[in-house]
This record gives sequence, structure tokens and C-alpha cells, in this order.
Amino acid sequence: MSFVRRNAWTLGLVALMVVLLGVTRLIQPNFGVSGLESLARAALPFAFATAAMAVVVIVGGIDLSVASMMAVCSVTAAVLMQTMGGVPAILITLAVGTLMGLINGVLIVLTRVPDIVVTLAMLFVWEGTALLILNSPGGIAAPFLREAIAGSVLIHGLPKALILMAIIVAVIWVPLKRSKLGLAIYATGSDENAAFRSGVAVGRTKAAAYAVCGLFSAFGGLSLLALTGIGEPVPGPYLLAAVAAVVLGGAVLGGGIGGLLGPIIAVFILRIIRTILTLAAVDPNVTTIVEGTIMVGVVMFGAFLMMRGRSPS
Repeated sequence: MSFVRRNAWTLGLVALMVVLLGVTRLIQPNFGVSGLESLARAALPFAFATAAMAVVVIVGGIDLSVASMMAVCSVTAAVLMQTMGGVPAILITLAVGTLMGLINGVLIVLTRVPDIVVTLAMLFVWEGTALLILNSPGGIAAPFLREAIAGSVLIHGLPKALILMAIIVAVIWVPLKRSKLGLAIYATGSDENAAFRSGVAVGRTKAAAYAVCGLFSAFGGLSLLALTGIGEPVPGPYLLAAVAAVVLGGAVLGGGIGGLLGPIIAVFILRIIRTILTLAAVDPNVTTIVEGTIMVGVVMFGAFLMMRGRSPS
């Protein structure tokens, strides 16, 4: 019972996702294995963008440049894969993403300017960088990269994209969360002053959290390349979706509370809602309005909870 109480929100999200999948099947009886695979592939970039955002939200910040960093990583990998092997290109891309996140974090720590202002400025910097690398969609994706997210694995109906995402997030987040750095990230997000007095190197912790954000953004860029087959220099609609999924997933915008599992489940919930609206033949413009309304509503609710938590009791 203690497990259920500790994970009540996440379990509720899982139940909601199952219900929505049932609704999808009712609307479209032919929705099956191929539909699940398509859903997982489409959700992959959103999942990595959400994981990136969740880390900085937990440390008490926010990063508005996540989508732009994904674009830089997408075009970087696409260009490199034209001239070198896929594996070296991936490793360089991951290093580039981590470096961009670290630059964001160091600027925030050194200037003491609010995260939202610094990352808003860096959004334009990284967007321009992506356009310098490729001024239009181009480059190529290594065949194995595209195959890595296509089809099922282990058992029929278990999407490769879902397994790949789960492995990458688990390999990075599980050891990090249990490490000294992970504890410092949660402590800094809970109360920065108290963490500092307890001996936590707050500045280095924030910079490291933004570096991890950049690493997840790099995986997001690679997933975009795998999905489309070419590098896309224009940032996609991942920023607000990531913030909404983080809040819906149980993380608090003030920091110190949350994880990555809930937000990633929330990504699939939001994508399934879009699928339902599409299958129900709702006008695409109305679908966009509904999606935007849900996202804005979730973010506003999260902001309300944050302000309520900061207000004196």
C-alpha cells in the first residue's frame, strides 16, 4: 500500500493512458500494433524533450531553448553522417548537446540572471546556430538509426521506439537520481539556500543539471533525425508540450519534486489525445486549438500550485 501511496499520481496517469487507448480502439477498431508503433515513434522526440525539461524543472529552473538545442543536434548529426560513420556522428552530437546545456547552465550561474531570461536568449542563439549548419532541411540519417525505431522487438506489438527510449532514459536517470549529484539536484530545487548551507555546491549542481538537459535534448535531436531521415534546422513544437507534460507528470515548477517516469507517461497521454481527435475526424485547426488549450491549462495549473506552495501558510 505504501508503494501505491507514493506513486499514486503516476499510477493514475497509467490508468488514464489505458482508458484513452481503449477510447482510441472504440473510435478506430483497426487501431492495433501498427498504430502503437506509429504512436511511439511520434512521441519519441517529445519524450526526450520532456525528460530534458524535467531535469531542469526539478533543480528549480526552466529551459526555453530545449527545442532549439534539439534542432542543432538534428542538423549536426545529419551533416556528420554524410562524411563519417553513424556511431562517431552520434557520439559527437551527444557531446554537442551536453556542451550546449552546460553553456546555458554556466551562463545562468555566472550572470545570476533568471533561467527563463537566459534560456530565452539562448533559444535564438541555438536557433541561429542550427540555421548556420543547415539553412534548409538536408543531410541524411544512417540506415541503422532509422531502423532502430521502426517496428517491434522481443514480442509482437512492443515498439522498438518505446524500448529504446526506456533504455536511454533509465541508463542516464536511474544512476543519476541515486548519485550524490542527483540528491544535490533535488536539494537545490527544494530550497536553494538550505542546500547551500548544507554544503551543496549549488552553482555546479545547476550547471550539471542543464548539461544533462542538453544530453537529453541531443537524444531528442537524434530521434528527430531517425524519424524524418533528414536534419531539420527549424525547432519543432516541443517546448510548450514538454512543459505541459512535465507538469501533468507530477513535477512541480518550483523544483524539488517529481521524476521522469510520470512526465514521459504524460507525453503519451497528450499524443493519444491528439490521435483520438484525428481519428474522430476533428478539423486539424480545432485539434491544434484543443491541444494548445490543454497544454496552457496544465501549465497554468502547475504555476498555480507553485505559487500556492510558496505563499505563507
